[in-house]
Amino acid sequence: MTVSKEQGGHGTARILEWAAAKVNLWLHVTGRRDDGYHCLESLVAFAGIGDSLELERADCFSLDVRGPFADRLRAGDDNLVMRAALGLARTFPNRIHPARMSLTKTLPVSSGLGGGSADAAAALRGLCALSGFTADRERLFALSRRLGADVPACLAGHAALISGIGDCLSPVRLPPNGVVLVNPGVELSTWEVFDRFDHDGGVETATCRPVCSDRSWRNINRLAQALAGRGNDLERPALTVLPEIDRVLAVLESCPGALLARMSGSGATCFALLSCLDEAHNAARMIKADHPHWWVVATQLA
Repeated sequence: MTVSKEQGGHGTARILEWAAAKVNLWLHVTGRRDDGYHCLESLVAFAGIGDSLELERADCFSLDVRGPFADRLRAGDDNLVMRAALGLARTFPNRIHPARMSLTKTLPVSSGLGGGSADAAAALRGLCALSGFTADRERLFALSRRLGADVPACLAGHAALISGIGDCLSPVRLPPNGVVLVNPGVELSTWEVFDRFDHDGGVETATCRPVCSDRSWRNINRLAQALAGRGNDLERPALTVLPEIDRVLAVLESCPGALLARMSGSGATCFALLSCLDEAHNAARMIKADHPHWWVVATQLA
């Protein structure tokens, strides 16, 4: 979502772009390509919490990072936001205006919520809006695929069934819901989790499931039933790297009204699905009281 903040004589001079947290409601690893990328099937949704990226016209690209998790990131050219900005400028020469970018980092880093990918997608959308430029969709999504497997879904920004290496998207509609997100405050490397997955037998030992054909669910109970028949193939290898995930899941499962508890992505953030936002807030208050050092948020999935 792009919000115009200031208009100048040559179009938009400053905007604010939203980078919503991505939640994997289920995640199956279906194969591994020769280039090392894993093929996935997943149902992804986007929460009402995320980072924000402010962009202002400038003479050159720059980035500063602020917010509660700013100390976990570097703001150099290897930051995914800067890589997205520089890649966009190379892909569309003389069409993208340089910008001073300020990232407010609200999401935990390396947490299974696709925060870095959401930030990169926000940079792509925001720079196009700042420049008054409508990018060719195919070339823009090709760039997003090069930046990372989660970036195409974050660029689209809507709930979807994904497949391939994360670049094949089919929109879905989710019913009203509440969700509690919990992270134990420990970063978990995606590379390490996938490496453990492969080391433990990977795709050869994963349960084969038919491709999901659902595109909408009439109510939250129907969605929970559909989710219960699936899972997250990365949960078991993540537990071997960070056993505390099991404790987080147990706490979420015990929440009044919890319909399902599961790890998102490669972890360590886990979620509980509930019927409504009020139930999610009640559950979050209980968890925060017992675990004040955990990151706990009540929100909804769009």
